[in-house]
Amino acid sequence: MASTEGDRRPKYQRIADSLREAIGSGEYGPGDRLPGENDLMAAHGVARMTARQALGVLQSEGLAESRKGAGVFVRAFRPLRRQGIQRLAREHWGVGRSVWASDVEDRTVVVDRVAVSEEAAPEEVRKVLDLRDEDAVCVRRRRYVLEGKPVLLATSYLPASLVAGSSVTREDTGPGGVYARLAELGFEPVHFREEIRSRMPTKEEAEQLSMSAGTPVILIHRTAFADEGRPVEFNEMTLDAASYVLEYGFDA
Repeated sequence: MASTEGDRRPKYQRIADSLREAIGSGEYGPGDRLPGENDLMAAHGVARMTARQALGVLQSEGLAESRKGAGVFVRAFRPLRRQGIQRLAREHWGVGRSVWASDVEDRTVVVDRVAVSEEAAPEEVRKVLDLRDEDAVCVRRRRYVLEGKPVLLATSYLPASLVAGSSVTREDTGPGGVYARLAELGFEPVHFREEIRSRMPTKEEAEQLSMSAGTPVILIHRTAFADEGRPVEFNEMTLDAASYVLEYGFDA
């Protein structure tokens, strides 16, 4: 590891940088155990809290993960590259493909904890979907698990009156998903808007996503619009920030 002498940065940051360099050079490969707190304390002459902070930095960056009772290991999971524009193209869902197909490539994704219900619309959703106070929404909740790692929580809201009796109200919406079914109902999405921000996860989110301590989540709010600007779906997504690279490609 590189020397940290003469460096004015906090000791924990210097140690974290040194470990990061060792991971980048291949000294520690995917799945390898990193030096533990006792090892770092002895090697760098620091207190346990400093050693713990250094390992915490790598965990928050998604480079390492803690395994209870075993230590901290280099993360073997390869982040998803989410192509924010291409993935929503009609050429995907219009021919029965999932919008996830462009993200996961040949990797295995499982959708679990699927729950579909009819509920009163939360105020924010009511405003986005231009609903009246008494209007209900069809709510679709699910979790996406890639190669055994939970990576995304998603909750979609659609006007209940618009999708009543359709496959949208079932757990399995069929080929092409919700957008293909909306198109069959005469409300094909022609425009999307996404808003993105980041924050620390709630306890429930961290548990559902099996997240390492200190890792933030990315929140994506997507609204789908049919012809004449009619909003037909509001999708609230919570992503494990360490599991994603967000990519946006567009012409100048």
